Amino acid sequence: MAHVLNPQAEGLLDQEFKCLNAGFVRLIDYMGGDESIVQAARVSYGKGTKTVHEDRGLIRYLMRHQHTTPFEMVEMKFHVKLPIFVARQWIRHRTANVNEYSGRYSVMKDEFYVPEHKAIHFQSNRTKQGRSNVEVAPELRQKMLDILLASQRQMYGEYEQMLEADIARELARINLPLSLYTEWYWKIDLHNLFHFLQLRMDTHAQYEIRVYAEAIAEITRKVVPMAWEAFEDYVLKAEKFSRLELQIIAERLDTQCISKEFLESKGFGKREAEEFLEKLQKFQSR
Repeated sequence: MAHVLNPQAEGLLDQEFKCLNAGFVRLIDYMGGDESIVQAARVSYGKGTKTVHEDRGLIRYLMRHQHTTPFEMVEMKFHVKLPIFVARQWIRHRTANVNEYSGRYSVMKDEFYVPEHKAIHFQSNRTKQGRSNVEVAPELRQKMLDILLASQRQMYGEYEQMLEADIARELARINLPLSLYTEWYWKIDLHNLFHFLQLRMDTHAQYEIRVYAEAIAEITRKVVPMAWEAFEDYVLKAEKFSRLELQIIAERLDTQCISKEFLESKGFGKREAEEFLEKLQKFQSR
């Protein structure tokens, strides 16, 4: 089968999705879409051999049963501008291809992340990482911003002094702060992109990286709408239960009112409803 042209992706190419005060995400290239997933799953050479309804059912089946390989057939390449401290969190996802702006070859731009007032919170008392929901007084927020801005101006000014003195760029850059913006190209397959989004859209993820994850999610939702729907239903908005938790649910669940017809009226597919009823029977027979 020839190259899959994805009209939704074509319409998004080079469109800039603003992030934080000076960052962005742009889709600059892609390979495939929902059609590529079902094509790979069927190892098919023909186009249009199945209906849209059947394609959706297959994609949902693959997601439900964690058959991940067909999702790897879709790839997206992003141009991202982001603060260095966000990049250091992001790069821990080692399943992508990355090429970053180099401060050894190029002069780093005078652009820094400055948090909005609403993003400034106290340290959480519940965890060693993360922010609490306790409001910070306006005067304290402003004091923090004044400190950040003064430090950024000082360190970038010293960087410029070293460049003017012809000190090597790879040395001149080393005192620049983590709030400085960097840029990279980031290419990843859909399976690993979904894993990235599952972790980085979570409310426990740092606010700044969540902003980027949500921008990428907006793009992904449009590029692969059927796969995104399945991802939302079975991963992003789903919950996993332990054996003990399932046992409690099974003991207290009245299955008499749960029929195949009832499930289908709630949006379950025919096969999905059958699998769910089989699960209920299995849990209650334990």
